[in-house]
Amino acid sequence: MPIYQTAHYQVNAAAVDKVTSAIAEFVDYVARNEPGSRMYTAWQQKDDPTRFVHLFEFADEAAHQAHGSSEAVRQFEAVYGPELVDGPVIFTDYVLIATNRQS
Repeated sequence: MPIYQTAHYQVNAAAVDKVTSAIAEFVDYVARNEPGSRMYTAWQQKDDPTRFVHLFEFADEAAHQAHGSSEAVRQFEAVYGPELVDGPVIFTDYVLIATNRQS
C-alpha cells in the first residue's frame, strides 16, 4: 500500500542557500537510488523562502523504511537540522483521495 507524506520545516534565513543546495542534491540522490520513492518533491514558500514543504510518495512501507534509514537522509539532516527554527520538522501522513497523475 502506498504511503503519502509531507514534511514542513523552517530554517534560518542565512542558511536558505545552503539548504536549497542540499535539497537539490538529496532529491537527485533519491531519484537515482530509491526506486520505491515514487515521488519526492520539495517546495519553497514563495512569500517566505525560509519555509519548505517536501511531498513524498513511497511504494510501500519497505520503501519508506529504506528511504528513512539511508545515509543520504542522515547527510541531509546534518545540513538542515542545525538550521531549524520554529521547532522540528513536522511529518504528516495522508490518504490519497484523487489524482490526475498516471500510474
